[in-house]
Amino acid sequence: MSIVGIGTDLVKIERMERAAQSEHFVARVFGEQERTLFAKRKKAPQMLAANFAAKEAFGKAIGTGIMKEFALGEVQVLRNEHGAPYFAFSGRAQHLMHERRWTAHVSLTHEGEYAAAFVVLEGEFT
Repeated sequence: MSIVGIGTDLVKIERMERAAQSEHFVARVFGEQERTLFAKRKKAPQMLAANFAAKEAFGKAIGTGIMKEFALGEVQVLRNEHGAPYFAFSGRAQHLMHERRWTAHVSLTHEGEYAAAFVVLEGEFT
């Protein structure tokens, strides 16, 4: 396996917190499992911003941006039992990842006013 793409993004937490006041925005950008996760967390604004940054970073890593290939809600950023983030794909995003035989890795952080994400895609060059 080789690295086939990398992406990073930085988001101002306050900007996402304001955007999240729109139910339409939240439903369009975040999948059902993400919305459930946000509802359970005390630091939802930081998580919301970090997840959004991860979606943007993923779009940069694939080289086309997310909206051109699939919907934002098809790329969910969830947490395992230890709190580590991972991607869960559905729809066209899942098809793309399977078709290209890619694996995605994501790292998230937030500090002060900002949240950031870094994404690495592994696969074979075609």
